[in-house]
Amino acid sequence: MRRLPEEDPGTPDLRSPIRYVLWLARLQWRELAGGTFFGILWMVSQLLVFVAIGDAIGSGVLYQRLGTLLVWSGVVVGLGCLQAFSGRMRHRYAVTNWLEASYRSIQLLGRHAAATGPALPAAIPSGDVVNTVASDAIRVGGMFDVSARFAGAVVSWLVIAGFLFASNVMLGVIVLLGVPILMVLTVPLMRPLHSTQAVQREVVGKLTALGADTVAGLRILRGVGGEEEFLGRYRARSDVVRLAGNKVASPQALLESGQVLLPSMLVAAVTILTARLVVGKSLGAQQMITFYGLSAFLTMPLRTGIEGIIAATRGLVGARKVIAVLAVQPWTSTPSEPASSPRVGGSLLDPASGFAAAGGQVTALVTETPEEAQAIADRLGRFAPPGPSARSAASLGGVALEDLDLEEVRTRVVVSDVEPRLFTGPLREELAPHARFSDAEILTAIGHASAEDVLDALSNGLDTDVEERGRSFSGGQRQRLALTRVLLMDPEFLVLVEPTSAVDTHTEGRIASRLREARGCNGTVIATTSPLLLERADQVVFIVDGSIVAAGPHRELLDSVPSYRALILRGNDA
Repeated sequence: MRRLPEEDPGTPDLRSPIRYVLWLARLQWRELAGGTFFGILWMVSQLLVFVAIGDAIGSGVLYQRLGTLLVWSGVVVGLGCLQAFSGRMRHRYAVTNWLEASYRSIQLLGRHAAATGPALPAAIPSGDVVNTVASDAIRVGGMFDVSARFAGAVVSWLVIAGFLFASNVMLGVIVLLGVPILMVLTVPLMRPLHSTQAVQREVVGKLTALGADTVAGLRILRGVGGEEEFLGRYRARSDVVRLAGNKVASPQALLESGQVLLPSMLVAAVTILTARLVVGKSLGAQQMITFYGLSAFLTMPLRTGIEGIIAATRGLVGARKVIAVLAVQPWTSTPSEPASSPRVGGSLLDPASGFAAAGGQVTALVTETPEEAQAIADRLGRFAPPGPSARSAASLGGVALEDLDLEEVRTRVVVSDVEPRLFTGPLREELAPHARFSDAEILTAIGHASAEDVLDALSNGLDTDVEERGRSFSGGQRQRLALTRVLLMDPEFLVLVEPTSAVDTHTEGRIASRLREARGCNGTVIATTSPLLLERADQVVFIVDGSIVAAGPHRELLDSVPSYRALILRGNDA
């Protein structure tokens, strides 16, 4: 049994939706070939049943030949068994092809979302990205699901046309040309369906984004009493989605009824013409029975062909959405020729603001707005898009971060922002992924983050399963567990953005006193306005409007820089 997801989903061809689909097809051509073979065998064996029945009635019943009747009856049974076997195999291959194409696309989207980071939501709304994963990738797989039946429909149509041609050229021409003409006639029925589905997809994406934003801020909403307000917005947006879904129903019903009506018209035409030929003695009764059966069966390949066209259209639209996500470039990437690694012990510098942090020291960063501090932290960790000039590129040990291998940057400079994430899984794996640290090392880091009480409150200790987003923990507990995680990484430079904003004063004081011991000879940058953390810093850098206003010890800045004092004490001189 093939395991999904793939170890390596490959490098997709993003030049066009068709090229992307063909790229997927090349990777699973064996499964597609198997599905095509059994799809053809399955559908052709069904139409041959009607031929066998016609011969059984014509040769066995009309001429009362018992032996001939038994032979053709055996053929019918054999074809039925072949149909059952090939149908089972066809369905198995169809599901395999559908899942492989869909999950390969989903895997590509997941990896790309992780690689692009903030560049993806900045380019495409989060709701659209979710819909691309949940809907569009599945539609791409739907093309591969129907491919086996579509191949069987094409071959069976040609076989039926061949049977009819052998007996009557006019009947053969009607079937050979009528089927593609009827397929083309369904195209106008598809256009209103696709337009209404596009509108529905857009409003569903907005609803998904609203729901995600509401859930993410639910704790804050409860705190300010805004639940009812957002519930009202969600209900209103849900009504829009419902109305959009109702609008999809009308063209979809018209298309589905057309799939029944158009094939029936062709069957009626063939049946009437066949009956006239029998009356005129151009065809025999045996041929009439066979032709009627083939005409009745013709509705199946015709409907399957129309279904294939619909699936292909939807799949190509889905592929276009998948490509749009995969085409978003990350703000940061490894250069083709990375620079040599800078020496350990150099400084971490942000030329855009002039901020610098030395190795082995705790450097505090103070700004008037949280957004400015986060922007500097993003540049120091190489998470921001490259600036217009070399002056905006942060450097480590005198080497620009954008010239270094990205993996090296992520190893040597770690940024923990103001809202760190916890994921689902055992706490031990959340704090020390891939079992890189012993329990003793984890407990030491927990102590440095003053998170002993968090661990003590858990019945299973480090084996406790963390709920999604760590929602079973308070904001302060999540902050301390996230701090534990980055302290275990022990990078050359650790950049912390408001690491104690959700903890009480006593806990904050303990963290401030233990942080230096935890970091040892490595450099630490703390973006904060907490007096307790600033008091313990070796150097405080005060930045206003992107430029350094003052730098020095905390106490010295309090006495000499009024704007710094006003910001830190917020009018409270006590």
